[in-house]
Amino acid sequence: MSWTIYQVDAFTDRPFSGNPAGVCVLDQPAADGWMQAVAAEMNVAETAFLVPRDDGSYDLRWFTPSVEVDLCGHATLASSHILWEQGLLAGDAEARFHTKSGLLTARRAGDGIRMDFPAEPVAPSDPPPALRQALGCPIRFAGRNRMDWLVALDDEAAVLAARPDLRLIASIGGRGVIVTARASSPLRDFVSRFFAPAAGVDEDPVTGSAHCALAPYWARELGKTTLVGYQASLRGGTVRCEVAQGRVLLGGAAVTVLRATLL
Repeated sequence: MSWTIYQVDAFTDRPFSGNPAGVCVLDQPAADGWMQAVAAEMNVAETAFLVPRDDGSYDLRWFTPSVEVDLCGHATLASSHILWEQGLLAGDAEARFHTKSGLLTARRAGDGIRMDFPAEPVAPSDPPPALRQALGCPIRFAGRNRMDWLVALDDEAAVLAARPDLRLIASIGGRGVIVTARASSPLRDFVSRFFAPAAGVDEDPVTGSAHCALAPYWARELGKTTLVGYQASLRGGTVRCEVAQGRVLLGGAAVTVLRATLL
């Protein structure tokens, strides 16, 4: 038996930028250990596994090279892209995914894709000493949600210059740490970076699920509900966000760069 697996660059319209995700569409559920092994073999931030339901929707799970995660934006974007590109969904159909974070949906929107995700706002919290030590720079705000810490720094330059101690980041619990600041460019509202060494991803190139926390935070700080975020990793990527009634709409493009056969 064999399966087709794709690699898709998400939150970008150019190959070899944005965040790469593996996408594997199965005809029936697979063993957890097998999916984890495939994700380790792909060795990208997340690999998505989809199983169709009779009503045209899909069960969707995400694995990093080392663990399963509860929510992943860029691999959901990549999955939607593959379903439409390969003709598994009609171009005007809504993609519907049943996940550990509830029902997620996506639709084509112009040249990109718009996804409907749950908002994951952070509650203000005193950062643990290990987090302060790991970052080694002044912290303007710290908070956390069920997955991550969000830390706001003084300015964009501080975010770009951050060289956190990943060993300490991995020790504080949770999935990872989002570092953010207001953007210096008028074309963007905020910048961010995301570190998740405990989940097997030292620095994620572009993290859709982190924007479920970033968008509510910056909507409150800036007094606006439509925002543009830029994740300032080496590959980089733009995430367009809209906050509405406990949800976050995330927009971006995707490009297929690889198709292979799992033997």
